[in-house]
Amino acid sequence: MFFILSKIVWFLLAPSNLLALLIALGLLLATLTRLRRSGLVLAGFACAGLFILGMTPLASVAMRSLEARFPIPQDLPGELHGIIILGGAQDPDASMNLGQPILNEAGERLVVGFELALRHPQSRVLISGGSGALLGEDYTEAQAGAVLLESLGLDPARIMIEDRSRNTHENAVYSREIAQPQPGETWLLVTSAFHMPRSVGVFRQAEFDVIPYPVDFRTVGRDGPLPGFSTISDGLRRFDVAAREFVGLVAYRLTGRTDTLFPAP
Repeated sequence: MFFILSKIVWFLLAPSNLLALLIALGLLLATLTRLRRSGLVLAGFACAGLFILGMTPLASVAMRSLEARFPIPQDLPGELHGIIILGGAQDPDASMNLGQPILNEAGERLVVGFELALRHPQSRVLISGGSGALLGEDYTEAQAGAVLLESLGLDPARIMIEDRSRNTHENAVYSREIAQPQPGETWLLVTSAFHMPRSVGVFRQAEFDVIPYPVDFRTVGRDGPLPGFSTISDGLRRFDVAAREFVGLVAYRLTGRTDTLFPAP
C-alpha cells in the first residue's frame, strides 16, 4: 500500500506536475465570471513558479545540498567484502528485450560499481532493485544489471541478485537478508549522490553498516561557484529529482524508516 500511495501522491506533488495542474485549474476558474480574477492570479503565480524553478540556479542549489552530504571516500579498506549497487540505472524491459543495456542518467551506478568490483576482486557484488513501475515489468532492475555486469566480464559467481524491492526502504531490508553481513565486514553502497542521504538512513535503520560511495553527480561540487542558469526543462527535471528526495526524507522519517531527518556521515 505504501508503494502505491507514494506513487500516486508523488505524481500530484512533483513540482512540475503540480504547477502545470495549477495553471490548468487557474485557467479553468478564469472561465467563470465570478472567479475570473482569482483564476488568472493562480495561473500567473504557477507560471512564475515554472520559470523560477526551471530557469534559475535554485534547482542546482537544491540538488547540491543533497549531493554534498556524503563525500566520495578517498581511502577504502584493503579488504572489501561486498559492493551493493542500487537499481535505477537502466530500463529493464528495454535492456533485456533489445539485448543491450539501455542506461539512463544514473548509469554511473553500474559503471562505477563494475569498476569497483574490478579493483576489489575478492568482494561480492549485490545488485538491489525490483520493479519500480506501478503496473509491474517483465524484468527487474537487478536482473538487467546482472546481465550487464556479466557481459562486461564479471564472474557470475560473485553476483547476488535482490529483485523484490520496490523502494529504497525495501532495498535495505532485502539486501541485508541476502547479504547476511557479519560483524567486522566492510560493504560499499553505490548509488546516486543525491539519493545517498535517504539510502544511508534506511540502511542504518536496517542495521546494515555500509560505506557510502556516491556516484552520478548532477552538480559540480560543494566548492564550485553558484550553479548557472539552464533550460527550463532541465531545471524542472533537476528540481523534481531534488524535491522527490526531500519529500522522501520527510516521509521516511515520519514512518520510522529512518531515525533522523537528514542523515549525515
